[in-house]
Amino acid sequence: PLKAETGDNCTICGAELHGKDECSVCGAKKDVEELRINRGEENLIREFTFNSFVVGECNRFSQAAATAVSKVQSSAYNPLLICSGAGLGKTHLLNAIGNYVVDSYPEKKVLYVSAEKFMNDFIDATKSNKKRGFRKKYRDLDFLLLDDIQFIGGQEAVQNEFFHTFNTLYKDGKQIVMTCDRPIREVPGIKERLVSRFEAGLITDIQFPDVETRLAILKK
Repeated sequence: PLKAETGDNCTICGAELHGKDECSVCGAKKDVEELRINRGEENLIREFTFNSFVVGECNRFSQAAATAVSKVQSSAYNPLLICSGAGLGKTHLLNAIGNYVVDSYPEKKVLYVSAEKFMNDFIDATKSNKKRGFRKKYRDLDFLLLDDIQFIGGQEAVQNEFFHTFNTLYKDGKQIVMTCDRPIREVPGIKERLVSRFEAGLITDIQFPDVETRLAILKK
């Protein structure tokens, strides 16, 4: 019969390490690095706040939803997915949530990251046998703010990893906010199990601003 893992196992072949830093079976180094998100390491764009965001009819609903999820006690919409074309403010709102949280609830762990960065971190962690540190970084959060989720389309291994990250955060009642440059079902190569989880929360969109809103943006 298979022996239960002790927790001190190689993340590559599963062999017991017996307290050693190198696996005697496959030679992989033990993943001893545990990455944590500390204050000031949230990767936020500090200029992107709710106060600097110009609200118009094109984005009012998305702005209201973003404001709602930034109030820690509410957890009204989880996950929140904001869709829009380029340059219409979805990244601004994503950072506004993070900036509000770190200023209002300094004990909360927040990370803003692009989907491309998530993907590259996962690839680097896989190559260097540091998946445990990667998972610690992304799953030990109160707010995961993931920009441009469309970039993981067609990336099967990355989607599998994000699926488990999503489930861990959601199960623990942590807030997940994502952006996408189109409706999620129009992104090629996104697995249905991810789409169904994204659609279980709230999806909002930002439309092209009218003349009045564009003038207000210019004045701002």
